[in-house]
Amino acid sequence: MQLSKKQKAILAVAGTAGLAYGVIPTVIGKTRYMTRHDRSEKTIYLTFDDGPSQYTSDLLDLLAEHDVKATFFMVGTFAAEYPETVRRVMAEGHQIGVHSLEHRSALISSPAYTNRDFHDTVAILRNLGADPKYYRPPWGEVNLWSLMNMDVNGLKKVIWNVMAEDWRGNTTADIIAEKLLNRTKNGDVVCLHDGRGKNNAPLRTIEALKQVIPIWKDEGYEFKLIDD
Repeated sequence: MQLSKKQKAILAVAGTAGLAYGVIPTVIGKTRYMTRHDRSEKTIYLTFDDGPSQYTSDLLDLLAEHDVKATFFMVGTFAAEYPETVRRVMAEGHQIGVHSLEHRSALISSPAYTNRDFHDTVAILRNLGADPKYYRPPWGEVNLWSLMNMDVNGLKKVIWNVMAEDWRGNTTADIIAEKLLNRTKNGDVVCLHDGRGKNNAPLRTIEALKQVIPIWKDEGYEFKLIDD
């Protein structure tokens, strides 16, 4: 189909607007976060996304066994579904952050939905007793309204330095463990998942951490919360 000059102009304006609305803020935010990094301390910041879920209690048992603290970036609708798990996370000294209401990409979210996303998620977590200070956007993607809502809600954005693709349905605990050991260095923010994923993915994450946490401890790593 041949486009008219007017149609081409409309598409050009829409493309530019889309870049300004979400793509550019996302790219700039990721680049700034991943290039400003302190490697001076033998520290790991262990973080978990996409929960809480039916697997989070088993993960908490493992963390308690090794006296490891972590930061949980929670999906609002899941937090409402598992209120006792949310309270347990706080009671055991872990930190809670915001990870959206329904795990929808900011690149395809309208300003109105983005406002609701932040308002409802923060409200759910606060009603359960949490005081979230940090925000991890799904896939690291933000838009201009995300930035405004972070400011309004007093949230600081936290991305990550290490992933192990633990959500994949065809991976194994051994593969996840190997990736974590090979990729993690001083001061890294490690992003894993205690919810969603394919084929009971969080179970493999937990099995991988059973291998990896003792090795990290033997290597002298200290586990800290994002607040630290």
